[in-house]
Amino acid sequence: MKRLAMLGVLVLVVATAGCSGNKSQELLETARFEEKQNNRDHARQLYQEIVAKYPDSPGAKEARERLAALGAKP
Repeated sequence: MKRLAMLGVLVLVVATAGCSGNKSQELLETARFEEKQNNRDHARQLYQEIVAKYPDSPGAKEARERLAALGAKP
C-alpha cells in the first residue's frame, strides 16, 4: 500500500513539475504527505533537498523546522 501511495505521489510530482515554477513548494507538499504516511526517511530526504537546493525559499524555513522535529540535521 505504501508503494502504491508513493508511486501516486511520484506520478503527481512528475506530472505537475512542468506546470509550476515553484519546485521547492512541490517538494514541501510531497514531504508533508510522506510524513503523514509515516514515511519519515523519505520525508527527511525531501526536506534536506529543499534546504540544500532552495535555502532562501519560503519552504526552507519549514523544512528546517521539520528536520529538527524529525531529529535530522538540515
